[in-house]
Amino acid sequence: MSEDPLKASLLLRVMAKTIDFIVIAAALKSIPRVGFIAAMAYLLICDGLFDGRSLGKKIIRLKVISASTAANGSFRDSVMRNAPFAMALALFNIPFVGWLFPICISAFEFLLALGNGGGMRLGDELAGTKVVEG
Repeated sequence: MSEDPLKASLLLRVMAKTIDFIVIAAALKSIPRVGFIAAMAYLLICDGLFDGRSLGKKIIRLKVISASTAANGSFRDSVMRNAPFAMALALFNIPFVGWLFPICISAFEFLLALGNGGGMRLGDELAGTKVVEG
């Protein structure tokens, strides 16, 4: 390998995840009865699409790679790294307090990525991945 890939900035990562959340919200609202399943499926596998890129990461030009081998992110990596967000989505429908879970988990993940020298959030630690420009 010639050189290490450039670590993605937190701002670019937030922009890419926002695009992915828009896709998820559209699936939830536009597909009657199966929207939740479609949204959950996209959330879990999105980072395994397009050679380690979700739709948001493809637009912003980021990708998920293995932290140890630098191989493109796989569907398994995607499921592992997005499990905290999937848990938040699953708890979203709890009456009165369900909306707190996505906010709290997103804030927690953001703070972890901000404080980690490699920019790795909990999902990245679980999957052994990192997000780079490319």
